Amino acid sequence: MTTSRRKSPQAPADGVAVPADGVAVPADGVGVPAAVAPLRDRAAEAALFLDYDGTLAPIVDEPADARPVPGVPEILARLGERLAVVAVVSGRPVAYLEEALGRPSGVHLAGLYGVEEIDVDGTLRRDAAAEQWRGTVADATAVLLRDAPAGAEVEPKGLSVAVHWRRASPAAAGEAQQAVAAVAARTGLVAQPGRMSVELRPPVGADKGTVVERLGAGRPVVGCFGDDVGDVPAFEAVLAFRHAGATAVTVAVVDTESPPELVALADVVVAGAEAAVALLEAVAAG
Repeated sequence: MTTSRRKSPQAPADGVAVPADGVAVPADGVGVPAAVAPLRDRAAEAALFLDYDGTLAPIVDEPADARPVPGVPEILARLGERLAVVAVVSGRPVAYLEEALGRPSGVHLAGLYGVEEIDVDGTLRRDAAAEQWRGTVADATAVLLRDAPAGAEVEPKGLSVAVHWRRASPAAAGEAQQAVAAVAARTGLVAQPGRMSVELRPPVGADKGTVVERLGAGRPVVGCFGDDVGDVPAFEAVLAFRHAGATAVTVAVVDTESPPELVALADVVVAGAEAAVALLEAVAAG
């Protein structure tokens, strides 16, 4: 179910089917590719960063309905026992991650792109600079709840707010994007694009890449699994560790919505959350 990164869509690796859009779709059984093997073989010195939606949990129409692939909490706990650092880094609030995943031993939870985190010892931390924007985010949320067109969904997250249009008509999707852009321009909140969505966040310089830079510092092996444009900074941070001499791997979890800029940074491609979790289970097994 995996393939190493290809140099072009016309040069597929063995055992994969390549559709017209050029995205590699795995076609055979799961193993551990050579690029991923250091996470398994050098686990005690490795740091691993994992997205949630689209990576540990399949993408669904209703964000509140997203649930991890069966067995994920147990796999995370096994990874947490073997690896030096394991972190789930998501745009979701940490309270949501804790509800969905529990608190697997040895696993760091980073929510809202690193604005809030639960350390492995259970300590909850929030970015002090982001906290100063809580009132602005609340006001923006109220405006979007009032002005969002039918079919668009507003997801309050405390220190950020997301608007989804997966179930909206094309016209309503355009109206939703315009409403978000107007609020961003008026408030100074930063727009973070996502899968048929956009999120408004405090302009504090935190993203998935800053989490990877901080928690991955000094680790000889660093890896990241992700599926969306919000994971691009995390992939870039992993590749910066490679340039500094670390062993590094980026795994793109793809489907028909996958952003090409993320796939372009991937060493390995897997098709969907189930395949990603199967690969993680193989890493956790040692």
